[in-house]
Amino acid sequence: MKRYKILHRTYYNFSAEVELKPHQLRLRPREGHELRIESSNLKITPSASLRWFRDVEDNSVAIASFDSPGRQLLIESEIIIQHFDQSPLDFLVADYAVDYPFFYQTEDSIVLIPYMQVVEQGASKQLAEWIANFWKSGEQIQTYSLLQRLAEHIEQTLRYQLREEPGVQSVQQTLKLGSGSCRDSAYLFMEAARQLGFAARFVSGYLNTPPSSVNYGATHAWAEVFLPGAGWKGFDPTIGQVVGTNHIPIAVARLPESVPPVSGAYLGSASATLDVGVWVNELV
Repeated sequence: MKRYKILHRTYYNFSAEVELKPHQLRLRPREGHELRIESSNLKITPSASLRWFRDVEDNSVAIASFDSPGRQLLIESEIIIQHFDQSPLDFLVADYAVDYPFFYQTEDSIVLIPYMQVVEQGASKQLAEWIANFWKSGEQIQTYSLLQRLAEHIEQTLRYQLREEPGVQSVQQTLKLGSGSCRDSAYLFMEAARQLGFAARFVSGYLNTPPSSVNYGATHAWAEVFLPGAGWKGFDPTIGQVVGTNHIPIAVARLPESVPPVSGAYLGSASATLDVGVWVNELV
């Protein structure tokens, strides 16, 4: 078991006083067999009342409602977690899904259909040609090996590009540019996996790693694929690895834009600047 302390600070500075509308906060890690929250502290200025709920994906969401205007919005989340996923490759895939291709069973397909639909139908041909660079149709391969090959191919062929602007690049943009952020790589992985017939979803969270061009103190993103018998398994195409102890999931969604850490609005003519800092430290 490993313990991590996560400090996530978000600052909005406004050029004049504004009225803050309710904000949605997705800052609490997803608890389960592999992760438990030991302590959690959320500070917000100006003061806000909080209402917690679970969304359709079972993500923990806080609605912050403000009573007073302000020129700055500060949101600081400090969480200590216990992480138990010491052996990320210790899982068993159902016999019928060990080798690719396979088909999900009917009862699973009913639930998984939304996660299997390629979003960018217009890019299907280009995506199929790109997939042919690392897997040829008809090649016999283990399911896990194909997904790992996909993650490694993205890591090896795309240049990581820090992008602070919101949104996710289209598949066509990412392939044309040959670069993208972690969320762009995760989205490309998802669309390619769906093209291959897998159910895939987007994951927003944190990565415990020394600061680098890939991790400079920010949120991280990767993808999950549903493998019968094993459940949702994570793959991080930014680093070309299966998700393990150093990955801390916050929220999952069918579409990347559905799970920003902080989202909301304000009333007023003021301009705004945003500063975000994330620190993940392993505790002894």
